[in-house]
Amino acid sequence: MNHGNTQLKADMMLVLVTLCWGVSYFMMDLCLEEMDPLTLNAYRFLGAFAVAALIAFKRIKNVNKTTLKYALLISLSLIFVYVGATYGVKYTSQSNAGFFCATSTVFTPIMAFFVKKVIPDKKLALVIVLCTVGVALMSLNGQFKMASGDLLCLMCGFAYSIDLLITETAVAHEEVDAFQIGVYQLGFTGVWMLILSFIFEDPCLPQTPGCWVSVVFLSIFCTGVAFVVQAIAQQYTTATHVGIIFALEPVFAGVVAFLFAGERLLARAYVGAFLMLMSIIIMEVDVKSLFKGKKEEI
Repeated sequence: MNHGNTQLKADMMLVLVTLCWGVSYFMMDLCLEEMDPLTLNAYRFLGAFAVAALIAFKRIKNVNKTTLKYALLISLSLIFVYVGATYGVKYTSQSNAGFFCATSTVFTPIMAFFVKKVIPDKKLALVIVLCTVGVALMSLNGQFKMASGDLLCLMCGFAYSIDLLITETAVAHEEVDAFQIGVYQLGFTGVWMLILSFIFEDPCLPQTPGCWVSVVFLSIFCTGVAFVVQAIAQQYTTATHVGIIFALEPVFAGVVAFLFAGERLLARAYVGAFLMLMSIIIMEVDVKSLFKGKKEEI
């Protein structure tokens, strides 16, 4: 019972993380008008690391090699996640980008099966199907076409499933501090992105107040807070649950686009959003226990 409540709280924390990432699509779109993807990601991760390090320096100054090793491994997967996502948003439609980036929902249980031999139960299999259909209805255009950025977004979804599994493995070790791994992965990823930006781009600072606000929001809320919360929450839930919760990202992205960019969704997109929300409810609510409790009351 206590474990279930703890997992529910962890999952709700991850829903808030997903909300931040839904907002990030709108923010990235604003930033990409003034700077290149690798430069944006460098500022995003280094800014997040700087803020986290300043606020919690005492908690991260004494770090062991195991925690640093896993933070470095996670950062390598995050390179592919964010190169795929940012270039994908730039070179393909947002609907296709939303679908392919959210394929971590499908990739995570598949990777868990091959890596950890974790076989999804029937309930989880149903949730995966609902999520997949929901994201497709919400994101895909009438004609399914592979734009130049689609494969990059697909790489993002695959790489993020690897990130989730590495994080789950890391936080299971007693000597690994979940908070520290959440902070140090930001620093490592930011350094990698900065090096790549100097190799492939001409780094520049934001030019307008709107872009500065977007970079700061992406750094603090969508990156710093989000990744630290993810690392801590994954101590109390599973990588597959995380992957499914993150399928809500296109829903939140669609709501933000509706409110702030004047974007209107097709009827099938609302059906897709409903299916994804239903999948979360099905995953989180233990129907048998619910009815059992009612019978005892009677």
